[in-house]
Amino acid sequence: MGNGPVSTLEFLGAELRRARRERGLSQEELAQRVSYSSSLVGMVEIGHRTPSQDFIARVDGILEAGGLFERLLTLVRADAAPPWFREWITVEREATMIRWFEPSLIPGLLQTEAYARAVLRGGGMLREPEVEQRLGSRMDRQSVLSREHPPEFVAVIDEAVLRRAIGAPAVMVAQFEHLLQITEQPHVDLYVVPAEAGMHAGLAGPFILARTPDSGEVAHLDTAVRAHVTDRPEDVDNLRRRWESLRGEALPRRASRDLVRELAKSWT
Repeated sequence: MGNGPVSTLEFLGAELRRARRERGLSQEELAQRVSYSSSLVGMVEIGHRTPSQDFIARVDGILEAGGLFERLLTLVRADAAPPWFREWITVEREATMIRWFEPSLIPGLLQTEAYARAVLRGGGMLREPEVEQRLGSRMDRQSVLSREHPPEFVAVIDEAVLRRAIGAPAVMVAQFEHLLQITEQPHVDLYVVPAEAGMHAGLAGPFILARTPDSGEVAHLDTAVRAHVTDRPEDVDNLRRRWESLRGEALPRRASRDLVRELAKSWT
């Protein structure tokens, strides 16, 4: 694991390797007993893959660990998001409406796992265990859209987002299919600002507006270093104006879906 700080995901992996060896099992033997691939076992042990709840439950049982690995997985998930981002996750979970603008990438709540992994790996800024932990956090966050009473979710993206290659072509194909599928749900809308719009209010950067249960509004602004969360009236008002300007530039819902469907062909 090297000489740097050990992540909770790497610690879980090291404990799994230790417990497996104490039982006298190879990776292949453990994999057979839990009905998962040996390559997955290996990736988990070196902290390069966040295991599923099902995988961990089976490992706990086979290794007679008394729930140790389930407790460690809870720590991994709690530690998955950077500390400065956890405030926003709380806001997101309680929101009744989320309005999200992105000029460069598919919004995180609409990303497939493969697309999100390619985004997090991009630029080589994160170690693989950090990529996997943040990926786990992002996938967990998406559950807000499938809960019993989900928020109204409205995304506006620049057309450039649909033309930017993130990962292999197969990753893009799957991402487009996911966009078309998830936007069939009545509480999820996607609008595209076409390239012909030229300069527009969103080119200053991405932002999110979340409506709270008490009808207040909280904004999220991303930077290269960390996120900024604010409920200052002047900041929220400024972003509301930007949002209305972007909605005015964007194609209607059906035309936006048609553009997504048309551009999906370029990745096949």
